[in-house]
Amino acid sequence: MLLIGGAILAGSAVIALGATRIGVPTLVAFLVLGMLLGSDGPGGIEFDDAHLARTLGVIGLAAILFEGGLSTSWRRLRQVVVPASLLSTIGVVASAVLTGVAAYALFPLSWLQSVLLGAVVASTDAAAVFATLRFTTIRRRLARILEAETGINDPVAIALTLGLIEWIDHRGYGLPDLTLLVVRQLGLGMAVGVAFGALATWVFARLPHSVGPFAPVASVAAAALSFGAADVIGGSGFLAVYLVGLAVGSTPSPYRRQLVAFHEGLAFLAQVMLFVMLGLLVFPSELRTVAGPGVVLAILLVVAIRPASVWLATALSDFTARERLLLGWAGLRGAVPIVLATFVLSADIPRGETLFNAVFFVVIASVVLQGTTLEWLARRLGLVDAAVSTQRAPLEVDAQSPLELVEFAVASDHAVAGSAVRELGLPRSALIAVVTRGDHTIPPRGATIIQPGDRLFVLLPRERRAALEDVFSRWRRRV
Repeated sequence: MLLIGGAILAGSAVIALGATRIGVPTLVAFLVLGMLLGSDGPGGIEFDDAHLARTLGVIGLAAILFEGGLSTSWRRLRQVVVPASLLSTIGVVASAVLTGVAAYALFPLSWLQSVLLGAVVASTDAAAVFATLRFTTIRRRLARILEAETGINDPVAIALTLGLIEWIDHRGYGLPDLTLLVVRQLGLGMAVGVAFGALATWVFARLPHSVGPFAPVASVAAAALSFGAADVIGGSGFLAVYLVGLAVGSTPSPYRRQLVAFHEGLAFLAQVMLFVMLGLLVFPSELRTVAGPGVVLAILLVVAIRPASVWLATALSDFTARERLLLGWAGLRGAVPIVLATFVLSADIPRGETLFNAVFFVVIASVVLQGTTLEWLARRLGLVDAAVSTQRAPLEVDAQSPLELVEFAVASDHAVAGSAVRELGLPRSALIAVVTRGDHTIPPRGATIIQPGDRLFVLLPRERRAALEDVFSRWRRRV
C-alpha cells in the first residue's frame, strides 16, 4: 500500500508540473490521473468502497477547511461576515432549489433526488477558492467575501445533504425535520467551534519555545478534537473545524507561519487525494448515459444558477452589478461536491450513481470554465487591485523573537498611497523596517512617499498586532 500510495503521489507531482506548464488546471490533471488508475483505465485499480471514500473525504475536507480558516483571520473577515453569511445561507438554498428544478427536467430523478443533487453541488469549494485567490489580484473586499463564504457555506450544504438523504430514506420525514436538522447542525457546530477556538487561542498564545517543533501536532489535535466533539453531539464538525482554524489564525503567535505552511501542504495533499479518488470512483463507460444532461446542468449552474443565487442573496446589499457578476462567476466547485457525492453513494440512495456521475461534469465545468477565467473577468470588470511583486521578504525575524514582521501590499485605491512615511500613523512601538518597490529595496525615511505596488514591512512587538490591524484598515480605505 505504501508503494502504491507513494507512486500515486509521485505521479501527482509530475502531472501537476506538466499541467502547470501547458496551462491545464491541476485539479483536472489529478482527476484524469484517478481515471487512468481506475478499473476502466490502464491502472486497473478497483475502488468502489463508498463508505471508505466517504471517510477519506470527510478527513480531507476537514483538513481543507481548517487550513482555510488558519490562512485568514477574524479581523480580515469581520467586515464582510454579513454578505458572506447571506451567500452561505440564502445563496446555498436558492442554488440547491434552482439546480433541483433543472436536474428534474434533465435526469430521470424524483423531486427529492433532484434537490439532493442541487444540495450536493450548491456550495463553493474551499480548496479551489483559496488556491485561486492566492494567484489573483481581485479587490480585497470581494476576495474576503469569497473566502468567508466558502468557509461557511460548506457546513450549510452538508447539513442540507444529510437532511435530504434522511427525507428520501424515511417516509415520515418532512421539511420541518430538515429545517431542525440544519439549525441543530449549524448551532451546535458553531457552539463547539467557538468554545474550542477560545481554548486554542489561549493555548497557542502561550506555547513555550521548547515545544515549537510540536506546534503542528497541537494544531492537528485542535482540528481533530473540535470536529469530533461537534460530530458526537450531532453538530457540524466542518463548521467547528473552520472556526477553530480561524481562531488559531487570528492568534498572535511566533508559530503562525510554521502552521500555515504545514497545513497548506496538508490541505493540498487532501485535495490531491479527493480528486484522484473521484477519478477512481468514476467509470468512464457509465458516463455516456448522463453526459448530455450532465454537461447541460454544469453549464446552467455556472452561467445561470450561481449568478441568480448571488443576486437573490445580495438583493438588499450595496453591491454594484459588476461586483455581483464577479461573485456569481466565482462559485468554484471542487472537493466538497466530491465528498457529498460519496455521502449519497454510501447511503445507497436510488439512482445514486446518476447523481455521482452528474457531479463529475459539474466539477469539471467549474474548474475549467470558472477557475481559469476568474482573473480575466475581474480585470475586464475593473475589479482588481494593482499587482504586487511576490518576491521573498528582504529580511526575516526569528520565530523566538518578541518582535513580528508584518507585510502590507499597497493597492492603487488605498488611502495610504501617496502619503509620506511620517504621515502613516503607526503605533509608537512600530516602524517601517523596509519598503520594496518592484525589484528595489528602499530604506524608509520620513519623507519617503508610498506608491501603489509598494510592499511595506512593519516591525512591531507581537502583542501590538491588533493595533496594527486597525491602522491597516485605515490604510485600505478607498480614496
